[in-house]
Amino acid sequence: MLWISGCGSKEEANETSNAEKSNAKAEEETLPDELRIGYQKSSILLFLKEKGSLEKILAEKGVKVTWHEFQSGPPLLEALNAGKIDVGYVGGAPAVLAGAVSDSELAYLAYEPEVYRAIVVPKDSPIQKIEDLKGKKVAFGKGSSAHYLLLTALESVGLTLNDITPVYLQPSDARGAFERGNVDAWVIWDPYLADAEESGGARIIADAKGLPRQYGFIVGRRDYFQENRELRNLVISELEKVHKEIQADKQGAAENFSQKTGISKDVWKQTLERREYGVFDITPEVVDAQQKLADTFLEAGLINEKINVQDAVLSD
Repeated sequence: MLWISGCGSKEEANETSNAEKSNAKAEEETLPDELRIGYQKSSILLFLKEKGSLEKILAEKGVKVTWHEFQSGPPLLEALNAGKIDVGYVGGAPAVLAGAVSDSELAYLAYEPEVYRAIVVPKDSPIQKIEDLKGKKVAFGKGSSAHYLLLTALESVGLTLNDITPVYLQPSDARGAFERGNVDAWVIWDPYLADAEESGGARIIADAKGLPRQYGFIVGRRDYFQENRELRNLVISELEKVHKEIQADKQGAAENFSQKTGISKDVWKQTLERREYGVFDITPEVVDAQQKLADTFLEAGLINEKINVQDAVLSD
């Protein structure tokens, strides 16, 4: 009886083991053929792209990785909602706008600490503080993290967008308008901000310190990552490694990626020195901050209906 019982246990164990192998194999076989990643030059996804480690790992699983560059979050998320990319990094503000679209595909996968951003004016401008922006032309990307920074900065001194003249421009166009004197101020994030300080004659009058916190997010198409959790984990794992490598050698990273992007080493060094590092699971505190952002955009008329941010967080 002991022998029979033992055989039964072994057979059951073998069946379980075979089933696990079969399930693992089936899961591997159902991975998609391609992972399309959207990135910005302000995102550490750029560093992951240049490293090439994710491509090597996924090539072994039969998944091709392609990279698609965007100047800012809103167009990246338009591509995501249209099914043209599968994953990307954006600021919290454009993520809210994308999440408010009917039949939105957006899912929050993880978060990063916010990138440094600020309001700048020409060095010789008489504008010294936020209150001085009243009646002035201010450039920023509509629906971007800079938009939210401006809204909250103005609110902190009792002003609204109605007290200024908004000029909605993407970073490259805004830089030109700023340098030509077509706008009085510009709200922007690194590395564009650091570059404007370094070579564009920009002076910071206010940054995000003391204002409602914003976060950066790794976002993806909901259906894609609900079916492919393994890919989500691989992307986050490789991105975490890059964060640690950059944090350990900011000088080397600045030199390396200056060559890759055409942005000066000094600009990259400043960008990397004044940001925080890490890739983290979404927490209640992060959801609360993102919900506050969404409610602010609703009040400002940027979205038409109240959204529940938690609904877009990809559950385990």
